[in-house]
Amino acid sequence: MMHKTDRRSFLSASAALSFAASTPPAPAAPAPSQESRVAADLERYIGFGSKQAGGRGDIACGKWLLSELARLGFAIERQSLSVPYFEAQRSELVCGEARAAVWPQPIVRQTRAEGITGRLVRVDSEGRAFAALEGAIALVELPFGRWSTALAKPVITPVRAAFAAGAVAVVAITSGPTGKVIALNADGRKPMFAGPVALIAPEDARGFLDAAHTGANATLFMTGTGGQRPTFNFIGRIDRGKPQWLAVSTPRSGWYGCAGERGPGVAAWLWLARWASAAIKDYNLAFVCNSGHEYENLGALESLKALAPKPEVTKLWLHLGANVAAQDWHDGTGQPLPSVDPQRYLSVSRSLLPLARTTFAGLVGLEAPYASDVLSAGELSEVIAAGYGTVAGVFGTHRFHHVSGDDARCVTTANVVETAAAFQRFLTQTT
Repeated sequence: MMHKTDRRSFLSASAALSFAASTPPAPAAPAPSQESRVAADLERYIGFGSKQAGGRGDIACGKWLLSELARLGFAIERQSLSVPYFEAQRSELVCGEARAAVWPQPIVRQTRAEGITGRLVRVDSEGRAFAALEGAIALVELPFGRWSTALAKPVITPVRAAFAAGAVAVVAITSGPTGKVIALNADGRKPMFAGPVALIAPEDARGFLDAAHTGANATLFMTGTGGQRPTFNFIGRIDRGKPQWLAVSTPRSGWYGCAGERGPGVAAWLWLARWASAAIKDYNLAFVCNSGHEYENLGALESLKALAPKPEVTKLWLHLGANVAAQDWHDGTGQPLPSVDPQRYLSVSRSLLPLARTTFAGLVGLEAPYASDVLSAGELSEVIAAGYGTVAGVFGTHRFHHVSGDDARCVTTANVVETAAAFQRFLTQTT
């Protein structure tokens, strides 16, 4: 619709424009501080919920991170990836009046709808069965630990031994610092075990251990839908035409919300991308973000084949893995502390050890770096195996690692800022 303007309105508008022209422009809004950006990044990451590879949270998170790098001028390349998944319909262990939820261990071998029934037989943390396992459901007590993967010898050995002795199913008690079930990483290409395997929280296991002493029968139910579903890795590149690349990687996926496990690494990765895109001029930049981590680094293995710069043209590869800066806790009260969980490990090439000791002095856990040929883990190990000669990486297991309670309580902005700033100083010295 056209609006008619009379002379008085026109003159009033002209006066207003004249006044505006003579008035200094309002100052631009200040750029967000590093602290506020980290706080916003952590909140955004945590807000996506479950990060299981190929799920809604993982996909949404990947799209967000991709858009953040594109906004900084990185050229983006996506890599499609197929990963296992399982959505449980019923997952519980029942023995008489006792029943408890269980976590189906991937790649899941389901039970029939009516479950699988057998005598409960206790298997201790040394792998010793307290009765014959033929036709039984083995109740395996894992030793106390901050568990991460079913490939760990204390997990895989007694479970496979139970099936070899005739067990029809295994329920493993994941003894750890929270008393909750601890999800375990798994081979992403094929099932690891001969039959159904479930994980149960120590706090839920006592009644079943008692039942095993009497040889009571129990029924394990593990039904649902599963198979393969798509997700993606991506790389952001700034190619300055230089002969060498700086690579920085982080995974984004995991079993639960992963606030402390992945949040600090993702926030530090974004911090370094924002800084490096403006500050590092003598190297090309490659920022890699992988899915499928919980399937024994499945995404990282694929991105190393197809996305990453070649080892011979890579100056340094920095990997930001689990527990970059998660909170420590008091065992007695179950309350988070202001300080960082010390179970974080810094692994660097031997030539970088003196610099790492200086740069990370005073940062709990990181202050005592290891040579990468002595200690590495997770995706950093895949980077080293792929032939990258100069590397650095952080990894670890905080109190709620792979536990459903890994939420916003497990991370603070201040600790992530301190850690990200230290890695910025480290890269400044190495590039």
